[in-house]
Amino acid sequence: MSKVKSSETVKVVIRCRPLNRKEEAAAAFVTRTPGGVGGIVEMDMRLGQVVLRNPRSPPGEPRKAFTFDSVYDPSSKQRDLYDETVRPLIDSVLDGFNGTIFAYGQTGTGKTYTMQGAWLEPERRGVIPNAFEHIFTQISRSAADRQYLVRASYLEIYREEIRDLLDPNVHLRESPEMCHLSDGTLNGCPDSLWSLKIPWRVS
Repeated sequence: MSKVKSSETVKVVIRCRPLNRKEEAAAAFVTRTPGGVGGIVEMDMRLGQVVLRNPRSPPGEPRKAFTFDSVYDPSSKQRDLYDETVRPLIDSVLDGFNGTIFAYGQTGTGKTYTMQGAWLEPERRGVIPNAFEHIFTQISRSAADRQYLVRASYLEIYREEIRDLLDPNVHLRESPEMCHLSDGTLNGCPDSLWSLKIPWRVS
């Protein structure tokens, strides 16, 4: 991948998932890395580029190239994405800065897998469980006289409706300071990595 620059405030990272069975059967499109054969989407992880090619375009027509801070092709690993792209952000959060990871894409593009993955399989753990492990590991290594308070909430925006996935019965209300709050207890205070595993677990 192309290395992200720590001096930049906002970074845009692209990840392309593997084809599913239906797409493979239809052979509708192919994603390839430089040097591959054919394909509509070409990814150059070294340069951080995604190149789109129209197979029906006349010979000589230039392809459309887009450059990002980092790109990950279908063979990319969950841990590599976390270590190279997310870990620096979590480190800055632990240093006292605010941080946000915003996953955007159409339904079926792999957002849930990238963000959650599978708790019980280290190779498939996504950004959320890896971040939890990272945070609690750093807390356990901190000085004995230092205290931390970890708060966690889990909300879903679906069809313009916000839902609390930890407690579907909680009523959410808007707040000018924090966007949305609950009339009940929205923020849990986990005291260990294990206490966070149950609600976020994806098999």
